[in-house]
Amino acid sequence: MTDLDPIGLFFGGMEKLGPGRDADTVQVLRSLPRERFDVVVDAGCGAGRQTLALAKALGCRIDAVDSHQPFLDSLGRRAAQAGAASLIHARCMDMKDIPAVFPDIDLLWSEGAAYNIGFANALVCWRPAVRAGGFVVVSELVWLQDDPPPMARAFFQACYPDMKPMAANIAIAGDAGYRVLGTHTLPREAWVEGYYAVLQPRAAALADHADASVRALAQEIAKEIEVFSACGGSYGYVFYVLERP
Repeated sequence: MTDLDPIGLFFGGMEKLGPGRDADTVQVLRSLPRERFDVVVDAGCGAGRQTLALAKALGCRIDAVDSHQPFLDSLGRRAAQAGAASLIHARCMDMKDIPAVFPDIDLLWSEGAAYNIGFANALVCWRPAVRAGGFVVVSELVWLQDDPPPMARAFFQACYPDMKPMAANIAIAGDAGYRVLGTHTLPREAWVEGYYAVLQPRAAALADHADASVRALAQEIAKEIEVFSACGGSYGYVFYVLERP
């Protein structure tokens, strides 16, 4: 008998494990004042949708960091299928340990993952690993309205109480020692295409699963999508494009 993997049931085989699109990844990448980077680290890469987009756009080695080996295995398979295996170097490790392994980063990229160790903490933690004149590009879930609907406020108070407005995160980045070069907000379709459009039917199919943990996750995902459908304009993912002076 094998151990049940609820995460695999819901997210297995998906190209992306959160909102995002290659078009937005490349748009933000092209906004940087440099085009070539020697050391590029994708922190919290997940299944690596953006990792492959970066590799294709830059044509250089990407060190992909994640703490969940099955996600890295999926990235490895997809990199091989895309003919990019030589450019992707996966490392199973905690994001907070990046400075001990990569001390001279030119570009540290992280989409929707910094919250795992805290947005402010991540920026402080990673700064010593980034060369002077290097860049950190990180996307974070934020409030886009000063007074979001009660339904959204209640949902995120339960699952991400530390969520802040965009301006607050800009101040946090400045306090952590970065120069803020710009921001970019993900459009609504980046949440739906390849993400909620895949998760919604999976959650519906698993809503009556025999395992309680699977049922609970199905209910959580269904609620998240319901909140997005009703209140999606009040919050979103914002890229922060940062430079270490």
